[in-house]
Amino acid sequence: MREKVMPDVLAPAILGPLRLRNRVLKAATYERRARRGLVTDELIDFHVRHAAGGAGMTTLAYCAVAPEGRTDGHQIVWRDEAVPGLRRLTEAVHAEGAAISAQVGHSGPVADSTRTKLPALGPSRSLSLQSLRLVKAATPGDIDRVVRAHGEAAKMAVATGFDAVEIHLGHNYLASSFLSPKLNRRTDSYGGSLANRARLALRIMRAVREAVGDRIAILAKLNMDDGVPGGFWLDEAITVAQWLEAEGTVDALEMTAGSSLLNPMYLFKGDAPVREFASVMREPIRTGVKLLGSRFLREYPYQDGYLLDDARQVRAAVDLPMVLLGGVTNRQIMDTAMREGFQFVAMGRALLREPDLINRIAADSSTRSLCNHNNRCMVTTFTGSRCVLAPESPSQP
Repeated sequence: MREKVMPDVLAPAILGPLRLRNRVLKAATYERRARRGLVTDELIDFHVRHAAGGAGMTTLAYCAVAPEGRTDGHQIVWRDEAVPGLRRLTEAVHAEGAAISAQVGHSGPVADSTRTKLPALGPSRSLSLQSLRLVKAATPGDIDRVVRAHGEAAKMAVATGFDAVEIHLGHNYLASSFLSPKLNRRTDSYGGSLANRARLALRIMRAVREAVGDRIAILAKLNMDDGVPGGFWLDEAITVAQWLEAEGTVDALEMTAGSSLLNPMYLFKGDAPVREFASVMREPIRTGVKLLGSRFLREYPYQDGYLLDDARQVRAAVDLPMVLLGGVTNRQIMDTAMREGFQFVAMGRALLREPDLINRIAADSSTRSLCNHNNRCMVTTFTGSRCVLAPESPSQP
């Protein structure tokens, strides 16, 4: 049952089997600080800053369950060689009093096959606008392999000291692309009806729960809205959330939005830095972004708590603990989330700007984030994620 009394967002809280020092999570923001798929000192320092800054839990972003499931060639893949670095990372975060979660997933059609040197996988055959290469339709064998790989990754997360895993079911990554009526044109048991399109996501979550039991917390990051005509939409998201709750495979839901493949700015709101994105692209994609980028990188007005209206509809339909993501920048919106029945909040860009923001809010509840939502931090995912306005940020790892 949901909590009847509004909790204090900065007080300790329970997430599955995990006790957190507060209810504020550092959202997964791709760090681009791994090298050759391994943890670096720069990656550890990144998360230590957020742990020291007051987050209850920080999230290691985009750890792929298979080599072809990476969005770039340096991204961490769950494998034996990564174990020592992952242990160093979790130990360093724990030393600061915070917990750490690993975001686990397969990028599917969002993968950059020009960097991974492997075919991207999707529900159906298509042309990737990011790599200008064909996306392969996943075979039943591919699907079974990816499901097993999620379970193995979750086991490795336990073994390397992570307190939680966040399974990526959003942004038109592989599981999300299967959920999308626009991207999924299959005629087998993984296409057509919502039950079929959700089959992969539900299998993944079962595999993870079977792998870890209640040893660590399990979160699912699920789209509410792809932000494209004919895509996955809120009414279907509510049904999938109810199925996840009924199966008991998740400890908390984090609702998100947008398509990294078709409409990436739909999640972020604020400015669309088209010129800056073009500057870090390779040709011929650079020219395409310059000419047509404003159609792909659309601008949406920013307001605090901008995903709340949709997320509260999911909140009303399930009893699972929920994390509010999207425009969480100050104590006021945190308290609004608690009052509306959310158990946790997740902060991304605001903590890139000020990793110590949570500590400062704890000291003075009127503290406001310095983030101005120019979204130029998104461009830095090609070099090492940071706020370009923060003077203390390293220029590049």
